[in-house]
Amino acid sequence: MTVPAYDLGDTRRLSAAFTVAGNSPTATDPTTLTFEMREPDGTVTTYVEGTDAELVRDSTGNFHVDWLIAQIGKHYYRWLGTGAAAEADTGEFEAWPGK
Repeated sequence: MTVPAYDLGDTRRLSAAFTVAGNSPTATDPTTLTFEMREPDGTVTTYVEGTDAELVRDSTGNFHVDWLIAQIGKHYYRWLGTGAAAEADTGEFEAWPGK
């Protein structure tokens, strides 16, 4: 798996889509939704939907966070939905000093 790389100072849009399966998946908002980012220095930032303005609901089941990349190294993130659309999704990217 290739880890995407970005420049220090870039803003990265991290998105998640939640659905409930059936004959055809239906976009559904989780009962609770949490976004966590672990930065290269070990700092963990947590956003909760409905509490933190950084976690934005775009439409039913679709959310995003715009993350300003302020540290060089690997960043790990996780979306965690509970209840109506219980699902977890993780990802990572790397940041470089840039030009």
